[in-house]
Formats: sequence, structure tokens, C-alpha cells
Amino acid sequence: MRDILKKLVLLAVVCFTLNTGMAQGPQEIQTLSAPTVDPAPLAATITAEDLRQHLMVIASDEFEGRETGEPGNEKAAAYIADHFKQLGLPPVVDGQYFQPVKFSWTKWEKETGILINQQKFKHLWDFIAFDERNPALTELTTDEVVFLGYGIDDPEYSDYKGRKVKDKVLMIYQGEPFTKNGKSQLTGTGTASDWTNNWQRKLDVAKAKGAKAVLFIEDDIKSIVAGNFRSFIEARMVLDESETGPTYLPNAYISTKMMEAIAGKRFKKVIKARKRMQKKGKSRAVKLKTDLSLKLIKNEKILEGVNVLGYIEGTDPQLKDELVILTAHYDHLGKRGKDIFNGADDNGSGTSTILEVAEAFAKAKADGQGPRRSVLCMLVTGEEKGLLGSEFYTANPVFPLNKTVANVNVDMVGRVDEKYADNPNYIYVIGSDRLSTELHEINETANSTYTNLVLDYTYNAEDDPNRYYYRSDHYNFAEKGIPAIFYFNGTHTDYHRPSDTVEKINFEKMAIIGQLVFHTAWELANRNQRIKVDVVGKN
Repeated sequence: MRDILKKLVLLAVVCFTLNTGMAQGPQEIQTLSAPTVDPAPLAATITAEDLRQHLMVIASDEFEGRETGEPGNEKAAAYIADHFKQLGLPPVVDGQYFQPVKFSWTKWEKETGILINQQKFKHLWDFIAFDERNPALTELTTDEVVFLGYGIDDPEYSDYKGRKVKDKVLMIYQGEPFTKNGKSQLTGTGTASDWTNNWQRKLDVAKAKGAKAVLFIEDDIKSIVAGNFRSFIEARMVLDESETGPTYLPNAYISTKMMEAIAGKRFKKVIKARKRMQKKGKSRAVKLKTDLSLKLIKNEKILEGVNVLGYIEGTDPQLKDELVILTAHYDHLGKRGKDIFNGADDNGSGTSTILEVAEAFAKAKADGQGPRRSVLCMLVTGEEKGLLGSEFYTANPVFPLNKTVANVNVDMVGRVDEKYADNPNYIYVIGSDRLSTELHEINETANSTYTNLVLDYTYNAEDDPNRYYYRSDHYNFAEKGIPAIFYFNGTHTDYHRPSDTVEKINFEKMAIIGQLVFHTAWELANRNQRIKVDVVGKN
């Protein structure tokens, strides 16, 4: 009888609890408490030996440095996808583990140059042509260039009003006209209008008016080239926008020496016209008779790559539509002649870590203890080319960004820098407090509870000259307002060199960092409420 009474009392309590919850209405139902799961045994599956096995493959010569768009990169992607398949994770992109990403690869050819009255002017010496702002092939000649002020067409000031520029080559100043008192002729104040820095707007207007090329006058060509020389001479890769992006008029930034050569005997008229624009806000065009030959020739090709997605669906019906995204880039620098840039630390270490963290989450799910929110372990490509894989994902998300709770990013966690030569159990943490104080606190608590690493925030400082906060894939998520945390071990003498190899990796340290990554992600995926964006002005 006593047992029966106990059961009746228990049933009454349960009914009372359910009725109370229902009485609150659907808007007031409280999220169920997180399941009682000890994450420590799951984190313990992230071991030095397992990380070593992954990295021995990922950073092997067989993968040839994993350069984006190259066969070695494809092999690495296939290895990652096969790992997700073995874990039993579902393919979520049209039945595959891959999100395709297209890139445009460009490099200027040697014959690129400009002739003015038979005088040759050299690219990256006398002028600059930006490959991403130019069509693939431009060869044109003209016997007349039109100086057209600042190339502005605005209700407050127009260089185009009453002028026909169809099929003309235009020469214009950058910026906009300012009076001697420092006031813009467009805004009437000391503040410049959008025309000052919006080169695309000027090109768009010239194109709409029928011009065939634009030459921007730039006073300091040599300093610009000197400060960016490597990026100008190397091949460039950007996201392919050939089907959706703008098509530009041929254009170049020319030195004042070239401007004088084009103007010839009418140089003083150009200067006088400019002063008139500044003083009275009235534009004046000057026709310049000159023989000009423009050759802007670049090698261009479309390359293909993929982001690789491993998805663990959440178990809580009320929370599984929300998502925690863990990222690491798996690409590196490829080959240079006979040298292979294996990129063991950068970023084979981060890639291996995310593969192990994915396995820990998959084990939890297989044991019936999966995370309440969904978790996406995504290995991205194109980071070394400018964070391109993560940029593509955030522009074309597989899962809604407004449901993405946080991004946890791992980039270089296998080495020890000079500062911590005597204490390898450390990690630089970047970005955790930029958008969410809760994210910062979660990582701090996870570390003090489970891993006891030294958490160093040196590179998180807003005035950090290295600007690491802006230099890894988490930043594309942060730009979208998604809280992001970035784990980083600092640089070393092997950074971006062929000597960044597996035998220099500290796997024991790497395993502890992997466990911290897991614990932080586990808490993000299982807490009752998603973390709040509560920091303004630090992103």
C-alpha cells in the first residue's frame, strides 16, 4: 500500500508540474534543463596519438601543401569527408559533405604597359592596374584623352553635365573638389562625400556614359607599390563573381609624370581647370590630343575548391535549429619548385583538432547523449588567399546565420612560441569578449574546470599591431554579428616555410587545447539560453 501511495504522490507532482507549464502558454514555456552528461570522458577521447595520426596524413608530402584549387587540396578534402562518413555524420549539402566554392585566379602578363607618344611606361613603376578591377584583356589605342575633373556626376556637382564621353578615354583626379577653406563643393562642409573614396561609383558612371577606359591620377604610385609589392607581383585569388559581380571598364592609376605626358602642352589648362573646380565648384573638361596605347593583359582562370561540413544534429526539439559552428582552415601554401609547404602547424594542427572534436560530439550522439543544439564542424578552404572559404560560407550559409549561436575557430595550435618556451601549456585566446561577455566567461570556466591552460589575451588587444583578430576565419562570422573565439599558439621561425613539419608539433599540448575547444563548444551547445551579443564597439 505504501508503494502505491508513493506512486500516486509522484504522479500528482508530475501532473501539477505539466499543468503549470501549460498554463504559462507557449511563449512562457521554459527550456528544459541540460541533460546530466559529464563531458570529461568525451573530451578525453581527444588524444595526442589520434591527433598525430590525422596530422601525419594531412601534412604529408602526398597532399603537396594543400594549396587551394590544387590536387593536394582535393585529397585533403576527401580525407576529411571520409572521416565524417566513418563517424556516421550525414552529408548535408545536396547529399555530399562538400560546399563548392569557385575562385578567380589572376596574374598580370609581362607585356602589360602603356605607351604615350611612343614613350613606354611600366606597370608597378609608373602606374598600377588592379587585376580584380579590370577585364581579362584590354588592348586599345586612342588619339585623344579627355580630362574630366573628378569623374563625378552628382546633383550638387557634375563633371559630365552637357558633355559627351562615349568611346572616350577619361583622365580624372581621385577624391572631390575642396575649396581653399577646406569645404567640399558637394557637401558644403569639411566632410567629404561618398565620391572621395568610392572608386567603383566613378567607374560605374563612366561606364554608363559610354566611356571606354578611365585613368585615375595618383600622386604617390611608388609608395603604394613599395608598401604592397609582393601582393602586386604574385598571382591573386578571389571569390569568383563572374556570374554575379560587376564588370568594370579598363582602368589604371597613373603617376603625375604620366598625367603630364598625356596633357603635353595643355598641362597648364588642366591645372587651371582643376583650380576652377575647387574655387567655384564648376567643372571644365579639357581635350588632350595624344597617342595612347593601353595594354592590360592578365592570365585568368577559374579554380574550384570546397568547404567540408560535418554535421551533428541537436537532440533538443526546442534548440536543435540553433547551431554552433567550429572551424579550421585545411588549406596551406602548396609547392614552390621542389619545396613542399606541408603546413603542419598552419593549419594541419587546427584541422586535426576539429576532426577529433567532431569525433567526440559524434560519440556523444551515438551514445544517446548528443548535444542539445546542433554542431557543425566545418573545415574551410582558401584561408591563405584571404579568408575566402569562410567568406563564401557566411555569404552563402548552409544553415541560417541568425540561428548560429557562435563560431569557435582553431588556427595553429601545435607549436610553442618563444614566450612560452618553458611552459607549453598555454594558448592565445582572441575575440572571445569582442561581442559576448558570456562567450569569454564560458571559455574561462571550461579552462579552470577541465584544462588549466594559461589563457593569454595579448593578441586580443584592440591595438595589437599584428591584427590577428582580423586574420583568421572567425572574423567573417564576427563581421556578421556572430560571437567568435579564436585559439592560436603564436608564430615561430617555421611559419609559412617548408620547415613547418610534423616532427616539430607538441601533440600533448595540442590534445589539451583540443579538449578546451570541446568543453567550450559543449557548453555553448547545451546551455539553456543561447549566449547574448552584449558588447558594442569592440568588433
